[in-house]
Amino acid sequence: MPDVRLASPQGKWILLTTVLGSSMALLDSTVVNVALPRIGRDLDADLAALQWTVNAYMVTLAGLILLGGALGDRFGRRKVFVVGVVWFAVASLLCGIAPNAEVLIAARALQGVGGALLTPGSLALIQASFHPDDRGRAVGLWSGFGGIGAAVGPFVGGWLVDGPGWRWVFLLNVPLAALCVPVALRHVPESGDGRAHGRFDVLGAVLGAVALALVTYGLIAAGEDGAVAVISAAAGVAAAVAFVVVERRRAEPMMPLELFASRQFTAVNLVTLCVYAALGGFFFLAALQLQVVVGYSALAAGTALLPTTVLMLLLSARSGELADRVGPRLPLTVGPLLCAAGMLLMLRVGPGASYPADVLPALLVLGLGMVTLVAPLTATVLGSVDVARAGLASGINNAAARAAGLVAVAALPLLAGMGEEAYREPAAFDTAFGRAMVWCAGALVVGAVVAAAVVRRPPPGCKRPECLRHGGVTAPPLEGEPVRKRLS
Repeated sequence: MPDVRLASPQGKWILLTTVLGSSMALLDSTVVNVALPRIGRDLDADLAALQWTVNAYMVTLAGLILLGGALGDRFGRRKVFVVGVVWFAVASLLCGIAPNAEVLIAARALQGVGGALLTPGSLALIQASFHPDDRGRAVGLWSGFGGIGAAVGPFVGGWLVDGPGWRWVFLLNVPLAALCVPVALRHVPESGDGRAHGRFDVLGAVLGAVALALVTYGLIAAGEDGAVAVISAAAGVAAAVAFVVVERRRAEPMMPLELFASRQFTAVNLVTLCVYAALGGFFFLAALQLQVVVGYSALAAGTALLPTTVLMLLLSARSGELADRVGPRLPLTVGPLLCAAGMLLMLRVGPGASYPADVLPALLVLGLGMVTLVAPLTATVLGSVDVARAGLASGINNAAARAAGLVAVAALPLLAGMGEEAYREPAAFDTAFGRAMVWCAGALVVGAVVAAAVVRRPPPGCKRPECLRHGGVTAPPLEGEPVRKRLS
């Protein structure tokens, strides 16, 4: 049984290690969008290259995050976590010295592999190391510090872009890793799941990642070469079908399809797809809109987007408590509608927009919508499966959110009619941004309708998420239970 106490020196070192590791991945997911215009100018990259700068990371992260949790259970959570941190740091170094967009995109894909190893491992280490009496407080501190990191990330990223340069957005991960790794090796106890056995579902993980990559490529290429886009998208769909077939036939699949026999689980994941597709597209385009059209610096754009994260950090716990009392259907219906209203308010953000009168109201409404829905969404996912599969259900939900975001980043410019040079033409980008916000609002309305029609109150006594103080905006929080059973 884990017996490390939080107040002990070792407990503090463990908490520091997990916060540092998870902050690397969390910071990267929040600051890169702010750096995109400067990356495009310095590397002479078109809009498609900027899309891939975001999506190359998301493809490998979303496709491999479940496998990463399983590897930690089998081979040791500390070992896999440390490998993930080192891998992420090396890939970050490659991003920082990339001479062109192609190398940057390849390095971002490698970063996603490292993120898939360290993201599930950071919380699993807390769960496996601390005494049960201290575990809840340790998870709360981990979540709170992570939320603070997410809040300051865009500010720090903007300062780096405007100061030393965008490359330091990536190079900053190297000293963080240099501090994290020796602390982990010295102070964090090794842990694993002695019941882990059998073969890893590597084929399933590869097929999932390939399907996402091919569909994403088809959507991004559609504006340039229709034939290539159709072939790529068709191949992606075929890979997705093969993924389903493999998962159905395997004795120990990465993603057991019988989970989707639960109407509640399926419905909440559909809501997740709608919500995080809209949010992923919004945060990709909003950072560009504020810089390209409104004329903000990178620092000002990063700071401008802080209200959503701050609201998430401060109010998510209360939202979870409210959902316990009223049930999940109301917050999962109202939350997406509030987010949709916030995105429609962004239609007022154009040339000469005032931050207090135009930008801030939209972000406050959007942030309140996110606060309303995130904690209930995670709790409902966990309540729709038995306790033994809580970690797996949360991992699938997290991967679905990331996949939705990457598809949105690929599809929205196409749907909104953005050309390859749109981000260099303020008037054209402003027009397309307005169309994109309408598409995002539409996706959120669909999510609200699904929630209202299908989601019901979980049975009494269902498990609640431990990570309520949530500051991230790209995916729901991962549940703290180690991912085991079917994954390994």
